[in-house]
Amino acid sequence: MAKLQLSFACGLYDRMLPLYRGEVRPDGIDLNFIPLDGSYGARAIFDRMVGGREFDASEMSSVEFISSYLRGDCPFVAIPVFPSRIFRHSMMAINRKSGIKTPKDLEGRRVGVPIYTMTAAVTARGVLQHEYDLDLSTIQWVQGALNVPGPHGEPTPVPLLKPVKLEDNKSNRSLGQMLVDGDIAATVGSAMPDVFRSNPDIVRLIPNYRNVERDYYKRTKIFPIMHVVAIRRDIYERYPFVASSLYNAMLKSKKLQLEKMHDTGTLFYMVPWLHSEVDEMEDLFGGDPFPYGIEGGRPSLEALVMWLHEQGVIAKRVPIEDLFVPVFESL
Repeated sequence: MAKLQLSFACGLYDRMLPLYRGEVRPDGIDLNFIPLDGSYGARAIFDRMVGGREFDASEMSSVEFISSYLRGDCPFVAIPVFPSRIFRHSMMAINRKSGIKTPKDLEGRRVGVPIYTMTAAVTARGVLQHEYDLDLSTIQWVQGALNVPGPHGEPTPVPLLKPVKLEDNKSNRSLGQMLVDGDIAATVGSAMPDVFRSNPDIVRLIPNYRNVERDYYKRTKIFPIMHVVAIRRDIYERYPFVASSLYNAMLKSKKLQLEKMHDTGTLFYMVPWLHSEVDEMEDLFGGDPFPYGIEGGRPSLEALVMWLHEQGVIAKRVPIEDLFVPVFESL
């Protein structure tokens, strides 16, 4: 019986490498893995998937999927695979000349953000509100690309359900340059701006971020989920086996890569003290910092849904079980 031809676009993350290389093959599927890397690579995947349905399946912004699902017009279904997780405490930049010393000092300021509704920005605001008591309503948000003038990609707008002080950057400068010039006090979102590496006045808002993020995870069990895996709804309805097939293949791919990470006789990654990092990962995350499945994502997803509701991106909170189609684990 011929296998189903299926295209899948995703960043070439380590947990996806065995799938990309063909070491793992999803049952019944001949997978065309299309790798697009980096933050702009992910943005391109989302824009092409949402705007043109270019792939049969892809990684997908958690916020864009959840908001579309709750509007009732979602052309995709999701499986509980989380290709991208990242803490965002380290990705808030300030200009030391602004006088900002603590996150609370951002109140009443102009703050740059690549896309107001991107998952990274929603997460950063959630942390600032709940961990640092920041009143988000006092901030004037300036939306645009961090390192070049203009917008960040070509996103399909996510409608907001309550008023927000939000403007597009029309200055013909990047947000990073605006930060240097003092026209905004900070940037938050998916990365530090490039000027962080060249201008000593641009520093992190939370300099001891690693200790802060470690403590945050210990207290909350939240390791923020940026992306899920989405499948075109028409594909899923015609071939429902695709959901479990992809889920199990991605689970196996991650398992194989975790095993390789523990082989520190030679360094598979360019991390000189990889063995120390792996030891810490074992201690803090119980050996698997990227658990899949609904339970593996529950604390992070429930927090994301709460933040989305508080920030006026979704009209109501929803049980996270409702967000994913059933998958049947075979490992």
